[in-house]
Amino acid sequence: VVDVHAEPVCVHAAGALERWDGRRGPGNLNAWAAMARAMALARAHTVGCVALANTNHWMRGGAYGWQAAEAGFAALCWTNTMPNMPPWGARRAAVGNNPFVAALPRAGGHVVLDMALSQYSYGALAGHRRRGEPLPYDGGFDAEGRLTRDPAAIEASGRPLPVGLWKGSGLALVLDALAASLAGGLATHQIAPDSLQETRLSQVFLAFDLGALPGAEAQAALVEGIVAALQAAEPAEPGRPARYPGEGVLAARRENTARGLPVEADVWAWLAAEAGPAPQS
Repeated sequence: VVDVHAEPVCVHAAGALERWDGRRGPGNLNAWAAMARAMALARAHTVGCVALANTNHWMRGGAYGWQAAEAGFAALCWTNTMPNMPPWGARRAAVGNNPFVAALPRAGGHVVLDMALSQYSYGALAGHRRRGEPLPYDGGFDAEGRLTRDPAAIEASGRPLPVGLWKGSGLALVLDALAASLAGGLATHQIAPDSLQETRLSQVFLAFDLGALPGAEAQAALVEGIVAALQAAEPAEPGRPARYPGEGVLAARRENTARGLPVEADVWAWLAAEAGPAPQS
């Protein structure tokens, strides 16, 4: 599925838009290279777009939003997936939960939205199941078609709930069509629908050079005002104010840097078993 030696190549250039072939290389390396190229195009054209076909799972999509924001760029990127979510009104998976990322640089902490188009990603479902925790909100349907907070029941039925119900279902379809059209790659219904190997994906990376626009100081002040207005909103629960996208990631990063990375107990046990006994000195 993954050619570990492959590197992405440009197959067509049209000004600020380029098509790249990922050559089934490592998805996270392909995505990092695609965002870097989108930023290079944005330096030349103010906006840059790389549409990447024939690639693999990009792992944590938010990484490419952080990549752009750290370099001072605003960014949008998304990927299609194998069919893993039923469209609204259907029982069988026919659309992807196509993760979407939006990023905006900010001196006090970048704003980075990283979201799947299912209410909970499959990773979040698995995490709650392993910990024996119900979901905080309904996350999908069980085998009988009832809304549930039981992550195992949702995994078994294969019916996660689209964000925004029919709106999320429609957005998933549009993002899939845009990615496949721009990249000249596969759409969700063509991505290994009869296997569990999610490969040959289509992705889009957009970068915006904010420094090329007039009024940079005013723009920065505007973003600060937007965040301040959100933080000033009266919380529904005392002591739990609203957070901007990316704020939780920064807090987790600080905690993990100080205390170490948290790992699920069963995952750690599997890693330890695979690694075998520690070598003797």
